[in-house]
Amino acid sequence: MLENILTEQACEQLRTLVHHSETIICVSHRSPDGDAIGSCLGFAECLRMMGKQPQVIIPDQYPDFLQWLPNSEKIIRYDKHKEGCDWTLKHADLIVCLDINTLDRTGEMAATLKASSAKKIIIDHHLNPDIDAALMVSRPKASSTCELVFRLAWQLGLFEQANKHFAVPVYCGMMTDTGGFTFNSNDPDIFFIIGQLLTKQINKDKIYRNVYHNYSENRIRLMGYVLYEKLVYDASLHAAYFTLSRNDLKRFQFIKGDAEGLVNIPQQIKGLKLSISLREDTEKENLIWVSLRSVDDFPCNEVAAQFFNGGGHLNASGGRLECSLDEAVEITKRAFQAFADKLAG
Repeated sequence: MLENILTEQACEQLRTLVHHSETIICVSHRSPDGDAIGSCLGFAECLRMMGKQPQVIIPDQYPDFLQWLPNSEKIIRYDKHKEGCDWTLKHADLIVCLDINTLDRTGEMAATLKASSAKKIIIDHHLNPDIDAALMVSRPKASSTCELVFRLAWQLGLFEQANKHFAVPVYCGMMTDTGGFTFNSNDPDIFFIIGQLLTKQINKDKIYRNVYHNYSENRIRLMGYVLYEKLVYDASLHAAYFTLSRNDLKRFQFIKGDAEGLVNIPQQIKGLKLSISLREDTEKENLIWVSLRSVDDFPCNEVAAQFFNGGGHLNASGGRLECSLDEAVEITKRAFQAFADKLAG
């Protein structure tokens, strides 16, 4: 049986906040991933089970391989409907921030969210949340925000009436944020949760295929190009990095999501401890998106914080640099040297 993640007082506060709110909006971070989309859709379904009609607003485009999720067609993109979203967020009663620890991660939505008088609920598993909220559900040790959404549904007594519209996005978010349950997923409770989600007749194998076997031919060729032409491996430090320039992305007709998971592949090298991806933004000059992955107890989140203006989890983190790709490579090399003792050991 799962332990409650809220006190009885906090649980009642959550019910009260929802009960007294008419317009409820679920939001997440820019460039939303499986956990962001899954937790928004999953918690929106919780709100429907509580008698509400929530909306989901996200900052920008999300990957094609998530657009099959139930109710994803109801998601509103801020970058496509800015005026309407600004009005809605301004007049909302309650805003639920999922998978974000700071409003700045919502990009252009941030100013409107900060100015909104709506009460806010935070449901997140990242370190150091700094959002002024009426209720904060922050559990950095959780595998994913979707795990927290499940636990809330369980504690609120909603799970029994839940269906696939809840179970599918929650499972998908847990799966993607743990790399198919290959990292940050040793808590036995995670597998209890999976077992319960399976009682809703979800097809976990199909969910896996929809996410990981749903790429274009160009994405597969891009993956081969990265591994053969772009991968730089430092055997003495058990570390690797690769770059993706704007020209590389154009050559392989890059679309949102095509770089997803590429940073994980070098981890198949025996003994590798750290893998870093450096990708130029497709539109903005001198903006580099950084993804980091590590294994065991190597803290890629510390590398992200010290060198890439980012952060995240022990084995999966991200960041960004405002510089050229060549400069980003030099920063990466300095990061390797700064952590050489831990990498080479």
